[in-house]
Amino acid sequence: MAHIVLFHSVYGLRPVERAAAARFRAAGHEVVTPDLYAGEVATTIEDGFSLKDRIGWAAIVERARGAVRELPADAVLAGVSMGAGVVGSLLAEQPDAAGVLLLHGITDIPASARAGLPVQVHVADPDAFAPPAAVTAWEKGAVDAGAAVQVFTYPGVGHFYTDASLRDHDAEAAEVTWRRSLHFLGDL
Repeated sequence: MAHIVLFHSVYGLRPVERAAAARFRAAGHEVVTPDLYAGEVATTIEDGFSLKDRIGWAAIVERARGAVRELPADAVLAGVSMGAGVVGSLLAEQPDAAGVLLLHGITDIPASARAGLPVQVHVADPDAFAPPAAVTAWEKGAVDAGAAVQVFTYPGVGHFYTDASLRDHDAEAAEVTWRRSLHFLGDL
């Protein structure tokens, strides 16, 4: 069983993150889903970016930092889209993290990350927020930093393909993502 902190997307904490947490809990994991927007939720990606900008990145990261303080040092850091960036902002401060799970986004793996840190990534191919060339460069950098990396790309799907409420949704790719994520978490 892993302890997992799952950071939400730019839309805010919504049913897609709660459903992911429920899947992970059903597999025996402990999961927290911090609300980095203090209850606010966007209905469009543009509104989500406006909300993120209004709250401010420093406040978002500080809220995330507060949530992690309550968890075991070896908690898995997981992020959905913007949440991947939150993971990146905290990872250097979490040297004992059991692993990193990135959904719909990538983030820098610091050179200070422990050798062999398990990292799993799931992104659309192509994805405007994580273009294929950026994912390839990211993977090389993460491996060079010593991480044990698995990258899964999903051709022809939209950026946020696991969210059934959005046009990007692809049920088959989403199911494969959740299956692979559960396997990853089960191995930690």
